Amino acid sequence: MSKKTKERKLSKAELKRKEEFEQLTEKLVAEGYRPNHITIGVVEANVLALVIGLPFIIPLFVAFIAVGHTYDLEYWTMLAVFAIFIVLTVVHELIHGITWAHFAENGWKSISFGIIMEYLTPYCSCNQPMKKHQIIIGSLMPTIVLGFIPGIAAVISGSEVLLAVAILMIFGGGGDFLVTYKLLRFKSEAKDVLFIDHPYELGTAVFER
Repeated sequence: MSKKTKERKLSKAELKRKEEFEQLTEKLVAEGYRPNHITIGVVEANVLALVIGLPFIIPLFVAFIAVGHTYDLEYWTMLAVFAIFIVLTVVHELIHGITWAHFAENGWKSISFGIIMEYLTPYCSCNQPMKKHQIIIGSLMPTIVLGFIPGIAAVISGSEVLLAVAILMIFGGGGDFLVTYKLLRFKSEAKDVLFIDHPYELGTAVFER
C-alpha cells in the first residue's frame, strides 16, 4: 500500500479516485462527519521503515544464528533474492487487496491497484469505509504472510534465501507498520467513526460524528 503526498503529480487513476474521494468527503461532511487524515509521505515511510523493521529483524537473525545456522549468501544467490523481492512486492499489494476486499461491502469492486512511476512503487487502494481493526489487519497482512511466516520457517529450516527474503519483506512493510502505529494511537470520543484507505496518500482518512 504506497502513495505520495501532494508534492508529486497524480496519475489519471489517482486523480479520478481523488475526485470521488472529495465527493464522498462532501457527502459525509454534510451528514455531520468531521474529516481527519492520518497519512505519511513515501520518503518518510522508506526512511523510517529501516528503523521500524530492525526490532523485528534483529531477533529473527539472532535466532537463526543461535540454532546453529550459518548465513553466507553468494553473489548469484543475492541476485535471485532481489528478483524474488521484486515479485513479492507486487504480491504484497495483492494481499492488501484480498484482505480489504474481504471486509469491504462491495468486495473487489472497491479495490484498485496501480504504480507510482516516479518511485516505481506499486500500491493498493480501497474506497470503502471499514472498521479500524479491518484497516489494520489489511495493512499488516502482507508483512505477516511474506515476512514473519517465512522468517520463522527460515529459522526452522536453516534456509538463507528464505531468511533474506523475509528480512527484505519486513523492511518493505515498514510503512504499513508506521500507519498502523498512528492508527493505534488515534483515539476518538465520537460515537460514529469511519475509516477509509486514503485514495492517493499512504495512510487513512478518518471521519468522526
